[in-house]
Amino acid sequence: MVIDLWTDRTERVDVGVILSSDAGELRVAASRTHQNHFLVRFEGVGDRSGAEMLRGLELRAPALFVDGVLWVHELVGARVLTVTGRDIGRVAALEPNPASDLLVLESGALVPLRFVTAFEPKVQVTVDIPAGLVD
Repeated sequence: MVIDLWTDRTERVDVGVILSSDAGELRVAASRTHQNHFLVRFEGVGDRSGAEMLRGLELRAPALFVDGVLWVHELVGARVLTVTGRDIGRVAALEPNPASDLLVLESGALVPLRFVTAFEPKVQVTVDIPAGLVD
């Protein structure tokens, strides 16, 4: 099967990894790259008709815990405070940006991720921003 990864964590399709889907769990039996995609074979899916039954499924993997890494699903909804304790709103989304990805606050204000100094998943983000950035 051809798989498009929505992550840069290629270990998500290593042999032995179990992915979940609406069709149940699937264990990776083999995996290799091919033209910016991954070709993956799952245990118990041995022919074309079996693979066709899985067409269009979204595959999910368990959360990874990596020190120092911020995950979008843990940022959205978190309260944003400055290092002085000023509440500047909640994270509504994350916007990719070449210089630094941006926290998009519910107010529409944008805060570069490089200003994040502390983070408690899904609860609070502390930022050290220059004066006037969100005013």
